[in-house]
Order: sequence, then structure tokens, then C-alpha cells
Amino acid sequence: MRAESSILSTAFRYFLAVADAGSIRGAARELNIVSSAVNRQVLLLEESLGIRLFDRVGRGLRLSEAGSLLARQVRETLDRFDDVVSELDTLRGLRRGRIRIATVESLSIERVPDLLAEFWRRHPGIEVGMTVAGAEEVTRLVDEGRVDVGFAFSTHPLEGLRLVHEEPHRIGALVAADHPLAKRTEIAFADLLGEPLILPARGMSLRTALEPLLAPLRRDLMVRTEVNSLRVMSALVRRTPSVGFLTRVGIERELRAGELVWLPLVDDALADDRLMVVSRIGTIPSLALAAFVDLVEETWHTGR
Repeated sequence: MRAESSILSTAFRYFLAVADAGSIRGAARELNIVSSAVNRQVLLLEESLGIRLFDRVGRGLRLSEAGSLLARQVRETLDRFDDVVSELDTLRGLRRGRIRIATVESLSIERVPDLLAEFWRRHPGIEVGMTVAGAEEVTRLVDEGRVDVGFAFSTHPLEGLRLVHEEPHRIGALVAADHPLAKRTEIAFADLLGEPLILPARGMSLRTALEPLLAPLRRDLMVRTEVNSLRVMSALVRRTPSVGFLTRVGIERELRAGELVWLPLVDDALADDRLMVVSRIGTIPSLALAAFVDLVEETWHTGR
């Protein structure tokens, strides 16, 4: 039984459905009931609370400031309830549990799947909900309590979150195996003047780290595109005589296969990109979450 149907009133269930769907009609379709019933419950909830929960935007509805606060609190209540249910299942010997993680794309290719494979080998009955998102979204989800653990890269400390694990990763230039630069063992950024470049998009930690090198040479650079996906970057580098910029994380298979060559950048002004595993401060971990965090500390703190 889902928590929504077991502990929430009809009004709150319908309110969350409208918040997710963005409209009364969309929520009614999800709930498989008539629109008038959804609208009536939302109006009753607003009347009982004495505040507007939605703003009308075109033909849709958007949560008001009060509505956003209410939705966040209701969802946190549901998450805590589900965690308690999981704990009770464990105590009954059902060997069940649930954790929620969010990760950036680069870690979702090998690092996190390897971690989950070992976790399920030890705890096969634990359900894991996983979201792949940008670093800012990952940390926001952790901070709001929407996920239990976040895997992200950052060039600065993530304030307000508990640091479970941290490791530095050097940034390098990425080229195809047949690129003239592929014979090098390392490279300076100034050596790439005149080369067609594929840059990480603004807002990414990779781009933040590269900015001290980019700024003085901005007018002399041949930038082909900026991308926010390492899969897109590696695919473009494989197919064109371009130079991309990544850590080795997320391109392990291509490097092993010899399809790509990664050249560490030797510039002193270039900071490492930092892999960070974070959780929310002040929450009591479930048994499943504690086991998962212990595994991160056990396997990743030994070094890779």
C-alpha cells in the first residue's frame, strides 16, 4: 500500500496530484476520476488553510509559495512514513528497505552501478530509487530531503550537507585515438590554441575549474560547442578532430578500449574537480541507508 492512500486525506492526495501534473485535468487523468472532484477537494483545502495554494499560468496551475511549502512538507512526511515502514519490514525479518540516491551523469556510467551491484550482492532485498541530474539538482534534492544520498562533482565545499566521501580528480584534455595529440602523455592548455574545442557548459564544475585557463585566451580559442553531457562530449570527440575536457570518470570503457585518449592538463592554475558524496544533516538514517553509506566509505575510501 502506498503511503498516499494509507495516511493522507483525499484533499492532500488530490493536491499533490495537481502539483505534479500542473493542472486539474492532468491530475484527474492520473487519479482516474472526474476533474470536478479534484477541483472541489483543492478548493476545500485552500479554504480550510485560508491561503491560495496555486497560481494560474496560462491553462495550467503552478504552486504558489505557500503551496510549494505545503507540498515539500507533505512529501517529507510521506518519505519518513515509508522509511518507518521499511524499518518495520526489516524488524519483521522481511529483509526489505528503500533508499533514494541522485547522481551526476559521469558517475552513473560505472562508479555508481559498480557500487549498487556490490550493495545488492550483500542486500538483495533493498529497493533503490535513482535520479540522474546535474550537480546543482543533485545537491538540491539532498538538501530538500527528496533523496538520501547525492553523488556530485564540485570545485568548492557543499555547505549545509554531510560529507560522506570526497576524492580529487584531475582534469584532462580528451582526444580520439587517431588525433595527432594522442601520442602525448600530458599537455598544457596553451598547446591547444588553434585546436577545435568542445567545452563543458557554464555551470558545470568542470567549466568552473577551467575558467582561469579560458579567460586570458578567450579571443584566441576555437570553440566549436559547449555541452552539459559527458556522453555527448565523448561522442563528438570520437567522431571529430576536436578536443574535449573531462576527468577520467565516466569514460573508463572508452579509455580501456583505446577509443579515446585522456591527457592530463599540467597547468598550475587548474584546480582538481572533486567527487563528493553527501547526505542531509540532522536525519536519522534507516538501516538500509546506513548499510549503503557504510559500503561507500568501505569501497571508495580504499582508493580507486
